Parts: sequence; C-alpha cells; structure tokens
Amino acid sequence: MNLTLRIWRQSGPADPGRMVSYQVSDVSPDMSFLEMLDVLNERLTLDGAEPVAFDHDCREGICGACGMVVNGVPHGPERATTICQLHMRHFSDGQTIDIEPWRARAFPVMKDLVVDRSAFDRIIAAGGYISVPTGSAPEAHSQPVPKVDADAAFESAACIGCGACVAACPNGSSMLFTAAKVTHLSLLPQGQPERSGRVLDMVAQQDLEGFGGCTNMGECTAVCPKGIPLSTIGRLNRDYLKAASSRGGEPGTD
Repeated sequence: MNLTLRIWRQSGPADPGRMVSYQVSDVSPDMSFLEMLDVLNERLTLDGAEPVAFDHDCREGICGACGMVVNGVPHGPERATTICQLHMRHFSDGQTIDIEPWRARAFPVMKDLVVDRSAFDRIIAAGGYISVPTGSAPEAHSQPVPKVDADAAFESAACIGCGACVAACPNGSSMLFTAAKVTHLSLLPQGQPERSGRVLDMVAQQDLEGFGGCTNMGECTAVCPKGIPLSTIGRLNRDYLKAASSRGGEPGTD
C-alpha cells in the first residue's frame, strides 16, 4: 500500500502547529497503525529529520497510552478499537489519512500528537480510590454482590483512560471517563463509605480542569474502545444529585 499522511506537527506547547504531508510506501495491510508510523519515523530519522512524536506503551489495547484522531475519528474508523490495534487493512491503497492529536482545552498539545492528559490523574486523585483499610483480600463469597451490579462495575472498570471520549465530544467533556471511575466503585460494597464524597469531589475536580459540560450527544460512547455505555453517565448524575442533596446544598454550589 502507498499512502499520503497529513500529520499535525507542533514543536512545543507554545508553538504554532500545522499539517505536514508525508508519503509512505510499501505498507503491509497486516501492520498496525502505530507500526506504520514507526516505518515513517525510521525513514525520517535516516533522512536526518525530526520523527513524529506520539504516545504509546503496551500496544495491546490495554494501557490507554496511545491516542490520536484519524480522519476526524478518535482511534480511527473501527469501533471498539484502540489506535494501536487498528490495522492498515482498514484503509485503501492511495488513500490520504489525516492524523491529529486529541483536541480539548484540558488536553494541551505537548508535541506533535502528544497531549498532556494529567487532568485525568488529578480527577482520580480527587476520589477515584478506596482509602478505608480492608486488610488482606477477603474470601470471594464473603461479600455477596448482585450479578447485575458486578457486571456493571466490571463494565465501568474496563475504562483505560485514553481520553477518546473527550476528543470526540463537541463540548470537550470528560463525563464518560469520570462516570466510569465513579460507577465501578459505587456499585461495590468497598466503595460505599466514601460514595457521596467521591462523586462530589471528582466532578468538582473535573470542572476545575476545564472540561466542558455533558449534553448527552453520545459521541463519547461511539468512540470508546471499551464500549462503555452512555447510561454510566446517568448513574453518575443520580449519585451526584443524591450526594449534593444529603450534603444540604444545591448541585454545583458546594
């Protein structure tokens, strides 16, 4: 396959960026998208040019490190697939492919396709954990959990924090991410003691980070590589309203 790549190049956070075109030839349909970029970067390095910076780690669709917008779609054209698991057989010979970083105010571009997603870490630090000492792992059947709750908790826990939901949202909202992190703990017995404070604190931190508000467009779920449903946000909203009411204040005023 021979391809034309139009890639966002930006030297640093304060520098202007632009789309730069590259020709890549002899691309195997069995290559992953990142392997194709590796081929481009090897050629650029041999030519004495600056390689394209992009995030990656496990390349197995597990860690959530990789992330880029391909032809306007976060993680590319295949549903429920991370960019590292997207293969070149889903593109056509001679095709032009636009590659851009996540676009969101809370995800500033650091270089080329690399963005700063540390805002997610700060949301987690605000309450996405269980601080109550539990000792050693309990016996599996000592705390029965209804199957419907266990399934929903595992569904939310599948979130890898890649940020595709933010990049796809017209508002730049991170509600699907925050909802997944809140929900998977709120459905389990261990998460109950801190349930109210967790949702209030994490949503407050999300707002401080500059993410936009959720208007239920559903674009987040369409690009989520783990298929986390929009109903997860509904769970967060219910928890938030209940917690805000029990704290004696109006939602958004605490």
